[in-house]
Amino acid sequence: MASDAKDVRALLVREARTVARRDGSRSIEAEHVLLALAATRTTSAARMLAEAGLTEETIRAALDREWEQSLAVAGIAVRIGLLPEATPDESRNPHIGDSTRLLLKRAMDAPPKPAGRLGPLRILVGILDTERGRVARALQAAGVDRAALRARAAEALAAGDH
Repeated sequence: MASDAKDVRALLVREARTVARRDGSRSIEAEHVLLALAATRTTSAARMLAEAGLTEETIRAALDREWEQSLAVAGIAVRIGLLPEATPDESRNPHIGDSTRLLLKRAMDAPPKPAGRLGPLRILVGILDTERGRVARALQAAGVDRAALRARAAEALAAGDH
């Protein structure tokens, strides 16, 4: 269990929190976790994301498109590239947001049961199990077959990869 806590702490507390700070966010949400997963580069989860065309850059572009599309539905036309960048606040300590709590629950509920190590691959499965929300819409905007990617991640997880 100590290694589980270390894996989750490293991914969520350090990397995803850094992403959230850089974005000026008050909370660590699923998109920050996805960006942190892509940034790890040496994990199976990061390799699967890259094979699906999801790098940090492409994920950010998809998130920007999702935001523009969501605002357009509300009748607000905005181009992300024309807006000023967020000012990172190193003193801010973003807390775990609702979408991250939900993805962690889904990650723990994913087969094989009982849940083994809560590593990057299990967290990726938890992210991909989310059918609604910003990340799901961004992946759709990026043209990613979320179900196929989730199946690959679940298969690797069942084979003992973490």
